[in-house]
Amino acid sequence: MIHARLRQFTALATGALLAACLSFAAPASASTTVAATTQAPTPLVVNARWAGHPTYDRIVIDLQGYAPAVTVTPVPHLVYDGSGKPVPLPGKYFLEIRLHPAAAHDDAGQSVYHGPKLQKINLGKLKGIALTGDYEGYVTFGAAFDTLPYYRAFPLHSPERFVVDIAR
Repeated sequence: MIHARLRQFTALATGALLAACLSFAAPASASTTVAATTQAPTPLVVNARWAGHPTYDRIVIDLQGYAPAVTVTPVPHLVYDGSGKPVPLPGKYFLEIRLHPAAAHDDAGQSVYHGPKLQKINLGKLKGIALTGDYEGYVTFGAAFDTLPYYRAFPLHSPERFVVDIAR
């Protein structure tokens, strides 16, 4: 009985001592400062444009800063982020292009995006594009097509931009 209590007391004292040492070793303010100074600013989405070529249509998303991670996903329909309201673009097939981390506004909340918010297009494949969201570190675009899109997506550098090529 005495040995069990002694072991319990030793374990509790060791845990308390370890916790106290760790709290003095790295103050919270030091770790926060390091993270804030080494973190790159969120890349900004400043424009979206498109063009038709003989064998493909191209969507280009222009960026300031580094190229963030991007996912391009076929979706059954397009909706605006946050509200869930449908995006009024013609088409039967849709792609969602989502950049993260990214923003289309500056730290003061002012828009830095100068491209179209909703644009009907009449290219060989591409029938429309829309900015569907700029919310909590995600910027989302939707693209509309009459036929199933076969696409390839990749970043380009100097200047930074993200490209989606859609085969005709």
